[in-house]
Amino acid sequence: MHDQSTSWRAITRGDAPLVVSLPHTGTDIPAPYDSGLVSPWLARKDADWWIERLYDFAAGLGATVLRTSISRTVIDVNRDPSGVSLYPGQATTELCPTTTFDGEPLYEPGAEPDAEAVAERRARFFDPYHEALRTEVKRLRSRNDHVVVYDCHSIRSVIPRLFEGTLPHFNIGTNGGTTCAPELSAAIEDLCSGSGLSHVVNGRFKGGYITRSLGEPDKGVHAIQMELACRGYMNEPLGPVAEGQWPSPYDESYAAPMREVLTRILKACLTFAHSKA
Repeated sequence: MHDQSTSWRAITRGDAPLVVSLPHTGTDIPAPYDSGLVSPWLARKDADWWIERLYDFAAGLGATVLRTSISRTVIDVNRDPSGVSLYPGQATTELCPTTTFDGEPLYEPGAEPDAEAVAERRARFFDPYHEALRTEVKRLRSRNDHVVVYDCHSIRSVIPRLFEGTLPHFNIGTNGGTTCAPELSAAIEDLCSGSGLSHVVNGRFKGGYITRSLGEPDKGVHAIQMELACRGYMNEPLGPVAEGQWPSPYDESYAAPMREVLTRILKACLTFAHSKA
């Protein structure tokens, strides 16, 4: 099969029954998509900072890893393209966000992408990313009875507009138990519980469009989202952040304890997939 990597979408193919998706680590905002933005920093503020480094062991486990370098401000590949909210009644951001998580405008007044611009971004970035995901899942599913899709995310620990209080370290999302077998979710929860760090299953973050669109456990495809609170792997200033203060630098020694847990979690995903054969 030919390599589907492009200038903005990287695919590292493995043969293990595990697909690791990194949809929000990108910070590239190429022209003309930078037009009308209030500031480059605000436009990159809500990236899943350093997640590609935190999970850089995944390919060594034989996983297939997909990543986009495009910023979620250009288009968020983890939103429902129909525009339906993943979290009805709760604050969230759009397919092409117009505000930060904190509610700050990303664009100068009147410069927000219109319907035509959103459609162009979807065709150029969103659809190819999901096509690649489906292609890799199909490839691995043809060789294995069961495949796990693990969607990697992180977010600041305190964002009052999105949730109350301080977010648990590990936020496991399976859309209420519909996107993967219960034994897989339980195995991951057990590892989080034993880590000494806080966790929740299907709390504020139940899994985004990637998890919900790909998870079909009755067809051997088990999807799960892991949303990490940033303080678990980086020296995060809790609360509002200002330019020059965020993101904190990546520190391997600081990240090591959470990285060890995540390594065990991905290995548990592989154990699950192989045990179902």
